[in-house]
Amino acid sequence: MTNIFLPLIPSLTITQEAASAAEIEAAVSAINTDMGMLWMLLSALLVFFMQAGFTLVETGMTRSKNAANIAMKNLLDICVGSLTYWFIGYSLMYGDTSNGWFFWSGLMQGEGADLLFQTMFAATAATIVSGAIAGRTKYSTYAIFSIVMTALIYPIAGGWQWQGSGWLTELGFIDFAGSSIVHSVGGWAALVAAYMVGPRIGKYVDGKVMPIPGHNQILATLGVFILWMGWFGFNGGSQLAWGGDDAIAASNVVLITNLAAAAGGLGALITTWIWYGKPNLPQTLNGALAGLVSITAGCGNMSTGGAILAGLIGGVIVVFSIEIIEKKLKIDDAIGAASVHGVAGVWGTLVIGLWGINGDEGIGLFNGGGFEQLGAQATGVVAYGLWSVVLSFIVLKILKSTMGLRVSEEEELVGLDLSEHGEIAYPGKRER
Repeated sequence: MTNIFLPLIPSLTITQEAASAAEIEAAVSAINTDMGMLWMLLSALLVFFMQAGFTLVETGMTRSKNAANIAMKNLLDICVGSLTYWFIGYSLMYGDTSNGWFFWSGLMQGEGADLLFQTMFAATAATIVSGAIAGRTKYSTYAIFSIVMTALIYPIAGGWQWQGSGWLTELGFIDFAGSSIVHSVGGWAALVAAYMVGPRIGKYVDGKVMPIPGHNQILATLGVFILWMGWFGFNGGSQLAWGGDDAIAASNVVLITNLAAAAGGLGALITTWIWYGKPNLPQTLNGALAGLVSITAGCGNMSTGGAILAGLIGGVIVVFSIEIIEKKLKIDDAIGAASVHGVAGVWGTLVIGLWGINGDEGIGLFNGGGFEQLGAQATGVVAYGLWSVVLSFIVLKILKSTMGLRVSEEEELVGLDLSEHGEIAYPGKRER
């Protein structure tokens, strides 16, 4: 007897196979979404831990009588940054826009891993300023500046590229994880602050630059290792996804970040060995950080060789920059923050226009891309530099005219731990 349903079996099988394929695709997509959220969450935790790294670097490279003050400033940054960025900053950075310059979607926007991840970047931009003005700045003044940085200065400028409809995005500007958006903005603010606060007592005597060495280079070294590790989340997490091609891309970003950091450290080490006659630890530490900053913009648009060269040059540049700012410009940046973040941030942004890539295609001047990308990168560098310098100057000028920026001479000499907080980081007799 013939089964009248047999002719329908092949079409039924095809339908089932199509349904199964669609279900598998949907399941894979859901898993990738969950993995992407997990990756951003883990990356946010790594970037959060960078605050500990900044605390150790800034403390170790400055005098022991100001150690508790620096710890308090870094703690303040994460507390203030978390609240102000949630309350207003996220909306100013990722809200709706009609012109590509200013963004807004109401108060208290953002949620989950995305908000947490972006918050950590805001706190980083603020804490860059802390080290540059260590040892002589009022805590109350710094607190207000930290609020303004995380609530207004950083978020508004960040939206120009990262919101997706900003004017720099339309121009073709690339800053994958923030060489300009985070580091240059923080670095130029640090330079303005150091200039306006003035040098530490005893830094310049009869026109001569007097060294004020940090009290614990081991703490500073440990801080750099923590920052180096945290940067894997800083750059790698900026892929904002995980799974399939995104997992490969994020992994390559982390690899390229490590290579640039290593090259930056060696670049500074070799430079100081030749210049000073001996390899210098503080400069080598700054070289590694400069290598990290130098690849932050281009970590998604750079080959391994290009990343190593970018980091190497960044490590060399930072040594010269620190010397010029301290000895020629006579600006007392206590830990070289403006050079590490501002100057290296400029270099890291521009280098994409020199030998950056987009997949297998060269987009830089030296690999067949012409001047277009370099022009876009230069425009972004100027825009972020002007924005940070002008806004920081205005805010600090107002604070200087009303509250004052620095402590009294007596308070500075006794140390900010005692004068500003009534405590010391290291009990017992101290030499300095």
